[in-house]
This record gives sequence, C-alpha cells and structure tokens, in this order.
Amino acid sequence: MSAQSAPVRILGRSNSFNVRKILWVCDEMDMPYEREDYGRGFRACTDPEFLALNPVAQVPVVLDGGAVMRESNSIVRYLASKAGRDDLYPADLVKRQQVEQWMDWIAYDLTHALRGAFLGGVLQEEPWNNDWFINQGRKDLIHDMLIVEEHLAANGPYITGETFTVADISMGLVVNRWFVVEGFEKPETPALAAYYELLSQRPAYLAHGRNGLP
Repeated sequence: MSAQSAPVRILGRSNSFNVRKILWVCDEMDMPYEREDYGRGFRACTDPEFLALNPVAQVPVVLDGGAVMRESNSIVRYLASKAGRDDLYPADLVKRQQVEQWMDWIAYDLTHALRGAFLGGVLQEEPWNNDWFINQGRKDLIHDMLIVEEHLAANGPYITGETFTVADISMGLVVNRWFVVEGFEKPETPALAAYYELLSQRPAYLAHGRNGLP
C-alpha cells in the first residue's frame, strides 16, 4: 500500500462521543482507517506514550503520516479537505464559515450544556454531578436545542441548508443524545425529529451516531 493510500490511525474508543465523529466522516467518505482503543476502560490517555501525542489527554488523536492531530471538529474538517470533499466542507469561504460557525457553537455552548445534562445528570460524573450544575445544564440544553429547532424549521433540511456537510456530523451526535437522554422534561421538537430521521437514512450515521449509544 502506498503512503498516499495508507489508512489514517484513530486512537480512541469507539463509544466515545468525539471519536464517533471521526468514524462517521471516514465511513461517509469510504476513507480507510485503523482504530486503537484508548480512553475510559482501555489504555489510559495519561500514559506517557499517549501524552506525547496529545498533552491534553483526550481522545481522539488521529495520525496521518507524520501529522498528529487532536480536537474532533478540526480533524473532521481536515479529513474532508484531504479527501477533496467540497460538498462536505466547502471551498467557498462564506459557505465554509457557515459550516464552521455551527461546529464551533456546538463545541462550546452545547458541549457545556451537555456536561450538566449528561455527564452530571446521567453518568453522575464528578464534578458535574451537583444539583445546580445538572439543572443549569438541562436548562441550557433545552434553550440551545430550541435554537436548532427554529433554525431547521426555517432553513433546513440540513444545518446549512439543502446539502449535508460536516456541520451535520457534529450536530448529528448532539441530536442523537438529545433524543436518547432521559430524566427531564423536554419540549416537542418536530423539526429536530425530522432532521433525526433524515440523518438516519445515512448508513454511517446508524453505525456511529444513532447506534444505541447516547
């Protein structure tokens, strides 16, 4: 196998929320990869070997030739660019910014809300498992998902309009968690439900997104 066609190496457990983004985009593009288990329940991210690759001790890490990459959203964008998939990650700068603004918002606002609603409220992980943080996370999550609901109702069917992009990979994992996680009352979100079903027509989403995991 030539260096150009060599599979990328993905370090991270397959049930990780952020690793699943990488697996989804690779399968979406038929990009070959090899995956090795790291993280909760497997080889520790605090092992010196892993820390030498990623000093923040988090999965995923992706190795592509001599390049070492971390942060799932940036990796997804890199892989789409590497494959020349302008349909997934547009070359047009305005369209690209529209993709990235949703991915960045998800990485900050929605991820912060999910720490309380999911890590605290469902997994009971410290330090997120105090009542104030759980309740605030649930309120923030509802607020954020209603923003997405309104946006999809007006501008869908996908996050940036008519076509599927890497923004939908980041959002698709969040939407799956929104519908799977229980323990608090959620408003009706018909546009999100339609979006969930639309994404579920994609085999790679069923494999790595809507696959029974939150």
